[in-house]
Amino acid sequence: MTSAVVRLLLLLAAVSGPALADEARPLGENPLVEARLKKLAVELRCLVCQNQTLADSSAPLAEDLRREVRKMIAKNMSDQEIIDFLVARYGDFVLYRPPWRATTTLLWLGPFLLLIVGSTALAVALRRRQRTLPEVVLSEEDHRQAERLLSKGAKQG
Repeated sequence: MTSAVVRLLLLLAAVSGPALADEARPLGENPLVEARLKKLAVELRCLVCQNQTLADSSAPLAEDLRREVRKMIAKNMSDQEIIDFLVARYGDFVLYRPPWRATTTLLWLGPFLLLIVGSTALAVALRRRQRTLPEVVLSEEDHRQAERLLSKGAKQG
């Protein structure tokens, strides 16, 4: 490598080092802030993940949201003020357990409605299938042959 490339790599390492260290610092900086963040993050939903809390998500947006919540905690905002701010900004979707409102009724009742619709569709399909199966009538000879085969199987087993 040329000396210019080596200098560039050293410069990048020197510049990025403090930036990376700054990201790691908040975890140990104030345990009370982190405890509140963990409590809030369990109640908040990651906006880009599929059914994950803010605490469980490793998505970049979730990291940004946790950073914002940390800043609001540092500004001495109450938990309810933080939640209200996030709901005002992102809607009820940001709450992991959204309240029962007219706009969230489908979220609460949707799974049950899908279960009812699915069960009804299955029952209807099974009834239709049962009607389309031909009725098989066995003659006396067929009954005797079935009994002979069954008795042979019982004797062998």
